[in-house]
Amino acid sequence: MSCSLFEFCRLQELKTVRDFLFQNQSKESVEEKNQTENELSWDTSDWESGWDNDENKEEDSASSTKAEEEPSGQSQPWLQDCVVSLSPCADLLVVAREQKAAFLSAKWRTDDSGREEMTLAVTWSGHLSTEEGERVSSVIAIPLASQKRSSTGRPDWTCIVVGFTSGYVRFYTESGVLLLAQLLHVDPVLRLKCRTYKIPRHPGVTEQHEELSILYPAALVTIDGFSLFQSLRACRNQVARAAAAGSDVVPPPPLAYKKWGLQEMDTIVDHSSVGVMTLCVFDQMKNASILGGFHASVKGSPPAMSQFVTVGTGPYAGFYYAVEGNSQPLLSHVALAVASKLTSALFNAASGWLGWNKNKNEEEAAQKQKPKVEPATPLAIRFGLPDSRRHGESICLSPCNTLAGVTDDFGRVTLLDLARGVTIRMWKGYRDAQLGWLQVQEERGDREFSPSASLPRRHALFLIIYAPRRGILEVWAMQRGPRVGAFTVGKHCRLLYAGYHLMGVNSVTSQGWQLHTQQVCLLDPTTGALRTINIPFHLALSDKKNERARDMHLLKRLSAVLKSRDMDPVSLEREARSVLLEIKHPAIKKQALESLLSNRNAAASCLTNVTSALHDALKQQDADEVEASLLQLCSSQLKLLQLYSDIQQLQSAADTEACSGNDSLEGIEEELSRVGPTLQRYAQLSCKPSVSFAQDSPDTPLSAQAFLTQLECAEDGEVKVNRRSDAEWNQLGNFMFWGCLCGKSPTHKVCDTLQLAGISPQQLLSLLMSVWLQREKEVLQKPVETVKNLHTLLIALSNMDGAVEESWDTQSVSPWWQQVRFTCIQSHNAAAALLAALVAHRAAKASITSRADSKLQSEWEAVSLELEQWVVCVRQLEDVLVLQALLLVPSPQGTAGGAVVQCSIKTLQEGGTGGIADSVSKWVFRQNMAPEQLKKILLRKETQDTGDQKEQREDREEAEKCQEEADRTAGLLLAVCQRFPDSLSPDLLFAHCCWEYVVQWNKDPEEGRYLFFAVEHLKLITSPHIQLGISTMMWSTFIVKRFSAAAFLMEKVGKAPKDRLCRRDVGIGDKAMTSFLGCCVQLLQILMEADSAMEEIPAPELSVEEVWSGAEGPASIAELALEQRGVHYPLVQHHWLLATLLHAAMSFSVKVKPLSLFDSKGKNAFFRDLTTIQLMPSGDMDPGLVSLRQEFLLRVLTGWVQATDDASCSSPAPVFTSLPSDGPKADWWPSLCMDLGSLLQVNPDILRRHLVCELYNQGLDLRAEEAILQVEDKEVLGSHLLVLTGQRLSYSLLHNQNQTQAAMELLARLPPTLCTWLKAMDPSELRCPLVSLSNTSRLVIHLIEMLPENHAQYSLALHLLEAVDVLSLSTED
Repeated sequence: MSCSLFEFCRLQELKTVRDFLFQNQSKESVEEKNQTENELSWDTSDWESGWDNDENKEEDSASSTKAEEEPSGQSQPWLQDCVVSLSPCADLLVVAREQKAAFLSAKWRTDDSGREEMTLAVTWSGHLSTEEGERVSSVIAIPLASQKRSSTGRPDWTCIVVGFTSGYVRFYTESGVLLLAQLLHVDPVLRLKCRTYKIPRHPGVTEQHEELSILYPAALVTIDGFSLFQSLRACRNQVARAAAAGSDVVPPPPLAYKKWGLQEMDTIVDHSSVGVMTLCVFDQMKNASILGGFHASVKGSPPAMSQFVTVGTGPYAGFYYAVEGNSQPLLSHVALAVASKLTSALFNAASGWLGWNKNKNEEEAAQKQKPKVEPATPLAIRFGLPDSRRHGESICLSPCNTLAGVTDDFGRVTLLDLARGVTIRMWKGYRDAQLGWLQVQEERGDREFSPSASLPRRHALFLIIYAPRRGILEVWAMQRGPRVGAFTVGKHCRLLYAGYHLMGVNSVTSQGWQLHTQQVCLLDPTTGALRTINIPFHLALSDKKNERARDMHLLKRLSAVLKSRDMDPVSLEREARSVLLEIKHPAIKKQALESLLSNRNAAASCLTNVTSALHDALKQQDADEVEASLLQLCSSQLKLLQLYSDIQQLQSAADTEACSGNDSLEGIEEELSRVGPTLQRYAQLSCKPSVSFAQDSPDTPLSAQAFLTQLECAEDGEVKVNRRSDAEWNQLGNFMFWGCLCGKSPTHKVCDTLQLAGISPQQLLSLLMSVWLQREKEVLQKPVETVKNLHTLLIALSNMDGAVEESWDTQSVSPWWQQVRFTCIQSHNAAAALLAALVAHRAAKASITSRADSKLQSEWEAVSLELEQWVVCVRQLEDVLVLQALLLVPSPQGTAGGAVVQCSIKTLQEGGTGGIADSVSKWVFRQNMAPEQLKKILLRKETQDTGDQKEQREDREEAEKCQEEADRTAGLLLAVCQRFPDSLSPDLLFAHCCWEYVVQWNKDPEEGRYLFFAVEHLKLITSPHIQLGISTMMWSTFIVKRFSAAAFLMEKVGKAPKDRLCRRDVGIGDKAMTSFLGCCVQLLQILMEADSAMEEIPAPELSVEEVWSGAEGPASIAELALEQRGVHYPLVQHHWLLATLLHAAMSFSVKVKPLSLFDSKGKNAFFRDLTTIQLMPSGDMDPGLVSLRQEFLLRVLTGWVQATDDASCSSPAPVFTSLPSDGPKADWWPSLCMDLGSLLQVNPDILRRHLVCELYNQGLDLRAEEAILQVEDKEVLGSHLLVLTGQRLSYSLLHNQNQTQAAMELLARLPPTLCTWLKAMDPSELRCPLVSLSNTSRLVIHLIEMLPENHAQYSLALHLLEAVDVLSLSTED
């Protein structure tokens, strides 16, 4: 790796900037000036030509020719006549000349190729000078750090500091707004420089503070960075507020500064403020003896001093030291500014009184008076570098503040050691040179090859020299290092070196920041490109003959070759071989070999040939010169590559071994035929279409690089397989064994090759089982053939050395076969695991039999112990296969889906005793199976609805297909229940289904169907103990909180709440809340019934199948239900009463405050734990509460009658409803109200009479006649019905618009008493006044039967009967 120039930015509108800065100069003025100079000057071409050498002539002629050829806009070195400054963050460039300046800010744009690049575009241009005749002499752009906590190192804004020839220093924003201006000295500003905070790299380094230094011809002004930062922020905020408010900007107070008068130096042109330094004791004593003589005294501690270095003439370089803590005053113009403002205010007031403000010239002259400038504090030179003929031009301070580069008029570049004050190096031939510094941090990778890897990273320092006369940019290593880089660039470029970073940073705020700054940049005005220099750290270590640098370059070349996709394999192999043999450093050679072996573009033959060549070259060297780890790496990789090629050749071998008949495989086909239907059904269900990528396919060939990354060769020759990810592990298993399982590769040859390679049989067995389980779909396509090949492979692997230990005691479990069982137990591929268990069972049986025969003894206990575990494992896998086939049945469209549960023996055992029932209950939920349908399947009753068959005759084929699929599903469920008779007993399954539905309802409470199904499943449980426990858990876990919220909401509103309030307080809509309350009624009803039946029926005993008795995990829902405590029946009935009232209020929209229907004892008992005994209301209730309850029940009955009439009037199509009832149209509402009346101490006969009246009022005479039979006090009922009959007859005779003549004649013949009574009736109270006269006649007959003869209105009833009969006869006529 070598130095490089990297273009990171490009300037836009450069020609616009040049035209703006040089627009006052026209071509005509230039020609006139040249002509005048030629006329007034001597012709010195003859004698001046003698001083010029031939090279200068050639250079001048070449430059003039080039200037003629290039456009005049960019060929002339116009940028050298401007003052240029670039922000360290490279986001702002300032170009100024005379009174004008242009600011260019960073912008991002997309080039033609779609890549984003940064550009600098003009954001502001204008005049900066305010005084007449002043010009810009120096510019510096200082980025200011952000004070926000979220800042990561980017600047908040950038301040442009401009020095003028008038002595003024002005501060501007990026948009050209003047923030602050101050006259610090009356001489022109020569140079502006800045120093910012840097974290010390070593504990002994003095921490430097921020500072802005301003150089004048005989003075140096320094401004503290902290105070400057605060002042600039305050000024910017003040300007922003003034601009927003439209007011004038308040002049800020002057800056505090220090001014030093630099003495004993003829001319000063540039400076550097090194910072605060402290001398050692020896230097302190030396200086004291030289300055003070023999009797000089020395202080106890060395004083801290600020060091300044200046360049110019007499002497060439001067060193100044200002001792900190002396009486150098902090000069300030605060008092002067206050006095001048007060004086000007008084003067303006007096002039206004006396009329003196007429002469504006006098005012302008007074305003143009410059403020008073404080004198400088004299500072004598400590020492210098005298050279009377040499004139210093510029000085550039290094980032470490220990070195400085100085240019002079002799074309020399001098390197100064600032600590010792001596010149340590000098370069010549660099006229008009421009300097910069670059500090490079050591890469992390370089520390691995360094003996001091534990120490902090090192830093290398490089000096950048740009020689514009030669158009070359050079990089030199410090302090006495060689030139490590050189670039040919243009002759009109500018080297931009800031030497500082962000201002306003300290040791606290810079923690965790990453400062994005550029140290050195090269600006080319011809192309507008801004380029930075990249220097590798290792170039600072030694000279050009550094072997390590050369090896790094070769490694970089090899990386480029490996990344190239256009190179053919032969060229790649040749290039890689040459590079690896040329590299000398062992660590880099090892790194190059590892990068080659991990490259995917290299073929296996290329890797083998290159590694072999390197191995041979290392063998030919002396043993002392060869690194053992590199030689071991080559030999191990060669061995693995040979194994890779051998397996590849065996996979493509034409001859394959025939599976010989083995006694141990006898009967395997019978077992396959036994589980065949289940395997076929499982294969159909698991073969779903899915999307996969080609690179993820198991048939993708394994590359040599992937093979090498997974295998590791130890020093003893054993090969270990590193298990990284499951995908890579399966891919390696496919590469080794899938050909053998398909019968395409010779099994014994592959096993012998792997055994010779040194891979342990246990790892080979793990690879074989992984590929067998992963390729389940392919295995099920040809089960017989693949099973035989698997058996052959298992036998071959078990016969390897180290597979089955010779010292294995047959009375214990074999670790070898235990590994197979453990893999099958953990696998989710039930079919493949079952087939593998069947094969391993027979292979283990054959192995144990042969081992027992070899010992000439029959160890029946050992055979039974090993094979018994296989029998249990096979039985468990058969159960899991049937269960998994059931779980794979797809869900109907439109139902709540969810991922299919993948089960295995391990997951079922970890799921506890209820894990199997839990899996089936989740499947029932996904299938959206109704509880009654599940009950029919469990009871093994096949029922078919004939009515449905008639409706489906039009689409008989589709119906038959659906029915067949449903029968298959039912058969699978029956098969699962038969295999798990205890774990899937009806009560356990219904309990888990109930809990699953209520859990799903809790996730989505708007789906009231889920809660309804949960209650229906709960009803189907036959054991009252389980019913009671699950009801209690449902109530306390999911129901009571939402139920109490609904009760309090209705109590607050006083009626059935609207949807918005229901969602806010209860979390569900109004319709869902009605369904929820109905489910609560049924749940509490089940709870009461279960509590009553517990004493008659004993508690059930839960058991698990013997095969699954080893389950460990959480208890099942049924077990938890049996552990619940008993409930307090009166408290449950109390809650059931409230739930019924709430449900009725929501169903019929009755205005009621439900909790107000109970006394204080009843209110306090609500929402308590149902297992606790609470103080319940007893005795006679307050008549006021009884009246409220009676009014509520009467309203409910009225609402039911109205809803029933609506249902009878309209005849909609039958629609399936998932609600817990038929809503307000259900027939059981009247009986429920009667039951509530007896519990609420309301007379039921009042309710019955009201029901009869409401039915007649609604026109439902037939239902009313049925209800009359249950009324006890029929005399009172007769009085009510008499009024209702009069209202009907009054409507027919008096208020009906379609009155007949017979009706009018009848009205005339009626007795006066009856006629007056009919006129007093109000038919508007009838909801259904149009009732047939026959029904009214029957009503009058019932009325006469109910009224006794001595009743006051009995005669009136007889008159009514006569009138109705006459009216009916007239209507018939």
